[in-house]
Amino acid sequence: MNVFEERGITHLDLHGVKHLDVEPEIINFIYQYQDLLPLIIICGNSNKMIDIVSSTLNASMISYSSPRFGIIRIEGID
Repeated sequence: MNVFEERGITHLDLHGVKHLDVEPEIINFIYQYQDLLPLIIICGNSNKMIDIVSSTLNASMISYSSPRFGIIRIEGID
């Protein structure tokens, strides 16, 4: 897991993170950096990773958008 800031937005890069570890990683990331919304999660080209992240966000009632394939932008926590 790699957290970095680019253009004033905090990013979480999931490259190299095992699918089983994704859910707790993204929830921890979002709540740790919630004061800095919007946030970016980089899923890469894995459809499975994108599905895991989307399902986790939907279940947690976290609003998001997908500006590009493999990128999820966290907009708010409902």
